[in-house]
Amino acid sequence: MERVAIFVDAGYFFAQGSVAIAGEKLSRTSLSLDPRRVRDVLVNFAKSKAVGCSLLRIYWYDGALPGVYLTSDQARLGEVDDVKLRLGVLSKTGQHRGVDSLLVNDLLELARQRAISDAVLVTADDGLRLAVQIAQSLGVRVHLLGIEPSRANQAIALRLEVDTVSEWTRDVVAGFLAQRQSDGASEPAISAITELEDVPEVMADGLLASELQSILDYVEKTRSIPFEVDR
Repeated sequence: MERVAIFVDAGYFFAQGSVAIAGEKLSRTSLSLDPRRVRDVLVNFAKSKAVGCSLLRIYWYDGALPGVYLTSDQARLGEVDDVKLRLGVLSKTGQHRGVDSLLVNDLLELARQRAISDAVLVTADDGLRLAVQIAQSLGVRVHLLGIEPSRANQAIALRLEVDTVSEWTRDVVAGFLAQRQSDGASEPAISAITELEDVPEVMADGLLASELQSILDYVEKTRSIPFEVDR
C-alpha cells in the first residue's frame, strides 16, 4: 500500500520548536500553535519524501493528566482532519509516560499490516531505533524530521538508522508556532484583585482575541475549562 503516516512526538516538537523561534525552551502556555497550518506543512513535507504516496493520517503523541484533561491546543488538534490524537500520561512533574510505547506500537502495527510504505518521524528518542529497524525489515522507509539544530537535539544512533534525515528551519517553524505576546499589563491587575469572582474577567482582559475565542469554543464543545486555564 503506497501510503505514508506521520508520527509526531509533541514533547520534542514544542521543546525544540520554542528554541527555534525564541532561543530557549518555553512552556506550552507560552506558545501558540496553528493546528491546520502545521497539518498542511507536515503533509506537504511527507509527500515530498514519499513521492506518489497518499496520506494515511498524522499521529500526534502527547501527555494528559489522568482523567483526560485536554489543553485547548490538544482539543483543537484532535478536531483537525487527518490528525489522530494519541495521549499518554502526564505526571504532576510534567513527565510524559507511555508516549513512546504508543508510537512504537502504532508504527509496528501499521508496518505489519502493510498499511503504509513510508513513515515520517518527528522525534529525537534513541529508544525508537529498534522499532525503526523492525519497520524497515517489513519494507517501510523511515524519514526522520528534526527542528534546527537537529544534529544537536536528536540521538545520533536514530539519525544513522533511518532512511532519510531532514530539518525544519526557524522560518518554517515560525509559520505555525509563535510565542504568545504579553505587554505585562495583566500582572499588576491580578495583584490588585480583592474578590475571587473578578479573576476570570481580569484573565480574559489579558488575552488576545484569538486566544479568548479558542477557549470559548472549547468550553462550548466540552462544557469544561481547558486544563492550562483552569490551573
